Amino acid sequence: MNRAIRIIISIISAWILMGLTTAHCSTLFNKGKSKYVIVLCQNPSQSEQTSAHELQDYLKQIGGVTIPVIEYNQLQNGQKHIFVGFNEKYAASCGVERPQEKDESYAYRTIGDNIWIYGGSERGTMYGVYSFLENELGVRWYTKDFTRIIPHKKWSFKELNHNEAPHIGLRFVQYCNVEPHKEWLAHNKCNSVWAAQENEYGGLTAYWNAHTFEQFIPSNVYFKEHPEYFSLRDGERKPYTQLCLSNPDVLRICIEKMKSAIAANPLYWVYSMSQSDNQLPCQCEKCRAIEEQYGGHSGLMVWFVNQVADAIKPIYPDKYIGTFAYQYTRKAPKGITPRENVVIRLCSIECCFAHPLEECEHNKPFITDIKEWSKIAPHLFIWDYVVNYHQYLAPFPNFGVLAENIKTFKKYNAIGIQEEAQYESIGGEFSDMKSWVLAKLLWNPDLDTFALVREFISNYYGAAAPYIQQYFDLCHSLIKDDTVMGIYINQHNPLYTDEFVDEAQAILAKAKEAVADDNEQMQLRVDKVVLQIKYLYMMRKPQQAIADGTRDWVFDFIRKHGILVNEPLSIEEAIKRYNNQYDTK
Repeated sequence: MNRAIRIIISIISAWILMGLTTAHCSTLFNKGKSKYVIVLCQNPSQSEQTSAHELQDYLKQIGGVTIPVIEYNQLQNGQKHIFVGFNEKYAASCGVERPQEKDESYAYRTIGDNIWIYGGSERGTMYGVYSFLENELGVRWYTKDFTRIIPHKKWSFKELNHNEAPHIGLRFVQYCNVEPHKEWLAHNKCNSVWAAQENEYGGLTAYWNAHTFEQFIPSNVYFKEHPEYFSLRDGERKPYTQLCLSNPDVLRICIEKMKSAIAANPLYWVYSMSQSDNQLPCQCEKCRAIEEQYGGHSGLMVWFVNQVADAIKPIYPDKYIGTFAYQYTRKAPKGITPRENVVIRLCSIECCFAHPLEECEHNKPFITDIKEWSKIAPHLFIWDYVVNYHQYLAPFPNFGVLAENIKTFKKYNAIGIQEEAQYESIGGEFSDMKSWVLAKLLWNPDLDTFALVREFISNYYGAAAPYIQQYFDLCHSLIKDDTVMGIYINQHNPLYTDEFVDEAQAILAKAKEAVADDNEQMQLRVDKVVLQIKYLYMMRKPQQAIADGTRDWVFDFIRKHGILVNEPLSIEEAIKRYNNQYDTK
């Protein structure tokens, strides 16, 4: 064999090897043109239809190309496509079984030149479409008003094979800047806290109500004629306390009220039968006897709620009755277990949020309680807290615990997590960023929290981003080994120092200067961060804040934008209280 032939054979062999080892590259669009169509599966759900059309819309925004959305039976042989929803032929070739309707896991993969996106039809496929846009094309739904779109002249792909399942089944972010917005919730793979509804995004799995005792048996209706329905406290029946759970009439009324509630609100999954928001349980002999039998206040509560659940199950076998493990009922009972159709909603309200729950001495009682509940509760739901309710606006550097605490809840078999935040008004401490970060972590707590923070800041705050990042890092440097940070801390908490306030003000002055010539929207984003430290300064040094105009700036700002300063007070009430206390003129 002469040398020329050997060279030719070597070249051909190399080409063959490259063909075997190098993935085929396909182009979805190039310079506003595409050979692809988006194909809907047979009998697509509402959310599959919505996400297919949104895929079309985002590809147009990204690449300036309009890719047709067609029905399953319109697809022609050999036509390149993105297939949205389950495909029997592709499934058979890949060894994939059809997902359950409510399965929220998803996958997207290449099938030759084609892309197949699929999952459970209620929301799984939809989440697959949104993740494809996120992971492959860089789309981000940071806030309800700000979506990041990265233009591409051309986008090509080789082999795609991505799949995910949620780490937490039910994921609730209770910030009012996101909670009412079904689009943001769907794009960021969240459920709704309260609003169960059928919609184009596959509905929102929700938990009906909380603190329902007073709702079911209101004191202003029943107490006058039936004081025996309410707590005996210090030898006297008192309204607006808790219910006397050993009273058979109370049980009867609550069962009937629950039946009516389910009938009137059929779209919910869990319906709350739970204590009022106070610590005034009944002290009568019968209630105390049941508590003694079953290990305390929670034993009486489970005993009562089990009976409600038993009455509801034959009528509504697919519904669940929820109740709190909260404050006086937080400790798990003894000798009794919740029924299979009961959800226990364990609350972390007393905890420290400076350090991860399992690493904090202050939180040992809570960890004991979650361990014990996880042994007996068929369904454990966590009501967690991520803001300072005493001061919505002041720095609350808890980002370092968010992922670790979610991992802890998952470890103890939580089926869902509600991250209660600033549910009353927009504009709280880093509310836009924290809601997005929480959504990401509830889906996957293995993500790097601070990488998410850096991404958000760099994309959201424009020229001010380096200073906002510097300020954020400064806030989190306040957390020391001995820091205790609950959700009701005031301006005099050891967490804050004058040195911190001075340094933070200097940094944020540079942030404001950096966007001085930017648009009003960007200035507002930065001012909401500036508000944090101006508010803290105003609370720590009221006379100085009055004299130098900081108080007036804060009050004008919160009035203009409808921002509350803490949980119980309206804006005008907070302003009046502050002025009455500190303005000596």
